[in-house]
Amino acid sequence: MITTAAPDFAAQFPNGGRLIGLDVGTKTIGVATCDRNWSFATPDTTIIRKKFSADLETLKSALTAHAVIGLVVGLPLNMDGSDSPRTQSTRAFARNLLPLGLPILLWDERWSTAAVERAMIAADVSRAKRAERIDSAAAAFILQGAIDAMTRA
Repeated sequence: MITTAAPDFAAQFPNGGRLIGLDVGTKTIGVATCDRNWSFATPDTTIIRKKFSADLETLKSALTAHAVIGLVVGLPLNMDGSDSPRTQSTRAFARNLLPLGLPILLWDERWSTAAVERAMIAADVSRAKRAERIDSAAAAFILQGAIDAMTRA
């Protein structure tokens, strides 16, 4: 099941559980996890994209290691909320994850990378370290936004 409605997604997990957040790019996939109570999201890793089958195997390892019950995938909408070619690519990526059998929430990721980069600059993180960590940190920003919306409902 793929949804864009956080309350519908959250309703599937009355007892909480670990979620993974994904920031899907053309070259990398940022990965973040959250705690079982949906209090906070933490950057995890960055997957260097290859073929989808290789990306999926790497992702399956992370899902198993963290005992994940659902996925939050960042949806790159245009500023006016309309779809872009990247949006369509991300939707296709999410559809390709359906065989995993986990519910998927598509979450608006507008400004996520920019917000994370500004925070890293303010924290005086070097350019090299920012490049290394930006994708997983953006995934954590996306996941945190989704879990905040689900726990407010």
